Amino acid sequence: MNLQEENMIQCGIVGWKNSGKTFFAQRLIEYFSNKNLVVASIKHAHHDFDIDKPGTDSYLHRQAGSQQIIVSSSKRWTKIVELKDRSEKNLDELLKELDSPNIVIIEGFKNSPHPKIEIVKENSDNYLFSKLKNVIGIVSNKQLETNLPQFKREEIDKLAKFILNKV
Repeated sequence: MNLQEENMIQCGIVGWKNSGKTFFAQRLIEYFSNKNLVVASIKHAHHDFDIDKPGTDSYLHRQAGSQQIIVSSSKRWTKIVELKDRSEKNLDELLKELDSPNIVIIEGFKNSPHPKIEIVKENSDNYLFSKLKNVIGIVSNKQLETNLPQFKREEIDKLAKFILNKV
């Protein structure tokens, strides 16, 4: 790990399906961006997904057999890699692909060792914090039996400040 990676704050957002992970990731990204931090995000998908739509040039290139596609413009660029039979990249490998962010919000990757905030699904009694390592806080509007810091769903600022101070 180089000095750049050591100074990079990593915080995961975990929770069961439809618990609000993406909502909280989005709000935290907005909060940190508004504080002039360079924010990156990594989202784990458990299924086949496409970022290029049928009919687009990148889609046509990929369908024709290209295993690496780069689309570039004056506003942004992206790289699409078809894994074929190769293994999925782990979180450490993905973090090395980033270009010097101050903070990375990681949605998913619940079994990786980075610090995580659990978003508890409303009306659920099934929690990850009792099973996962490195859960440092919980978002829930009901009080749970744990010593972990707890935040209400509307306390985005308080949660973001906790992440900056704790992580």
